[in-house]
Amino acid sequence: MADSRHDSAMFLVDPPRRGVLPLEGLRLSRRVARTVRSGRFDIRVDTAFAEVIEACATPGLGRPETWINGAIQALCVELFARGQAHSVEAWRNGRLAGGLYGVAIGAAFFGESMFSAERDASKVALVHLVARLRAGGYRLLDAQFITDHLASLGAVEISRADYARRLSGALATRGNFFTAGSQLTGAAAPQATSQAS
Repeated sequence: MADSRHDSAMFLVDPPRRGVLPLEGLRLSRRVARTVRSGRFDIRVDTAFAEVIEACATPGLGRPETWINGAIQALCVELFARGQAHSVEAWRNGRLAGGLYGVAIGAAFFGESMFSAERDASKVALVHLVARLRAGGYRLLDAQFITDHLASLGAVEISRADYARRLSGALATRGNFFTAGSQLTGAAAPQATSQAS
């Protein structure tokens, strides 16, 4: 992380309690589940990685500063070129409406950041990410820190020791981000990942 968008320094964070999103525990409101089923957004993978990370790094309303600096962006773009970072994108009417990006190692996916230019776009991208990770045999979706937004979707905090055990297990195996059948559409997406509440 960086302290700010314009701070060139980076540092690692190892919090005593870690945010994770259980792959079997994604929770969606009825409204978001309807949005997923509606097909309002065209979901694409890895077609606009640089644009997604730029949108995540750009300060916005209610978020005057971000932790993604130029060095982090450059490193993530390099990881993407190596096939170790991915984006899940929500498009509408030919425009990038939201999405997320993260880094994949073994069967662990480290969700780095998400953004929405339209209501629920990042949530729909997250639903498709979870479906993809489940289909590809992933064992850990690391969210780093819990926000109210992530908690509403089912993210939980676990101890550093529990996280280390889960991470070790996930790194001991290999996930496949491009498993056949991991792209869900319409009504299949919410049922494959969650229970609507």
